[in-house]
Amino acid sequence: MDRRSLIKHAGMAGVLAAAAAPAVHAQDAAAGTVRWRLAASFPKSLDTILGSAETFARTLKALSAGRFEVSVHPAGELMPAFGVVDGIQNGTVEMALTAPYYFTDKDYIFALGCAIPFGLTARQMDAWMEHGGGRKLMDDFYAQYGIKSLSAGNTGTQMGGWFRKEIKTLSDLKGLRMRLGGGLFGDTMHKLGVVAHNIPVGDTYQALEKGSLDAAEFVGPYDDQKLGFSKVAPYYYYPGWWEGGAELSFFISTKAYASLLPEFRAMVDAAAAVAAREMTSRYVALNPGALKKLLGDKVQLRAFPKDFMDAGFKASMEVLAENDAKSPQFKKIHHSLRSFQRDQLLWDRFSEFRYSSYMSVVRL
Repeated sequence: MDRRSLIKHAGMAGVLAAAAAPAVHAQDAAAGTVRWRLAASFPKSLDTILGSAETFARTLKALSAGRFEVSVHPAGELMPAFGVVDGIQNGTVEMALTAPYYFTDKDYIFALGCAIPFGLTARQMDAWMEHGGGRKLMDDFYAQYGIKSLSAGNTGTQMGGWFRKEIKTLSDLKGLRMRLGGGLFGDTMHKLGVVAHNIPVGDTYQALEKGSLDAAEFVGPYDDQKLGFSKVAPYYYYPGWWEGGAELSFFISTKAYASLLPEFRAMVDAAAAVAAREMTSRYVALNPGALKKLLGDKVQLRAFPKDFMDAGFKASMEVLAENDAKSPQFKKIHHSLRSFQRDQLLWDRFSEFRYSSYMSVVRL
């Protein structure tokens, strides 16, 4: 899932709408009410991701007995999908729902708050953010953009994408034209010989059909099934090692958040927690059924060859080391994440990994 995959929803109409929109409604001290606007980086068609914003708004309104309302605006309605950080900074909106790694063109540190190659799973990311110092580290970084963050949910481990031909050896990647994200992942895949194409997801099917693309990655079965890629690229690979658990975020204006009464700030935090759990659990619930349907349509499910995974790991570590060397802040946050991950992997050997490995082969 990359920032350019949704660009078709962020055209000039969104720019004009944002320019023509009236000033946002802040807290009305006399009436004791708050009216915020939330701009999302996702279209209505991605109902599981955009649904997090809708759950947030609905929960917040209920908690506040109607005193705090947030209007949710899909990508392109108020501003371009990838203009939401700028929208918060210039005061057009108070908050956004987005994937932080969409903004690695501003700074690669944004990726650390979302997903990096061979990074944390959804469960681990939540733990690092809330109990391992990750939230504070990321918010210290986001502060320079006038933003604080709250989790909006996680997609879980993503799939490795759709390929027109089977990948048998690492050499099959040389010159392979693939729609994929930029930033850390794009740099990593470039080291493996892949030719990255950042094109809108809406144009991807046609590109695969015509042969101008050899492969494409997006999210997972529930979202991918809607896009019809299986008809033109029948090999569905796993796992998406570049996104072990993509963390979506609510970005909130620090100024708007600080201006709230303490009771309203508590309600915002609580509503975000409800929405985050809803998104993550929906993906867990919906992906199995979607995968069954895809397999029923004769999709060829394949695991990435070990040499592919090994090469991907090596290239990823090189790219991350390069960024460590460039930025002390990147290095500080990255090393915090990896230290937390090492402990989690140790614990998993004796707990969830062992349990899940056994349960995956027994007949229920």
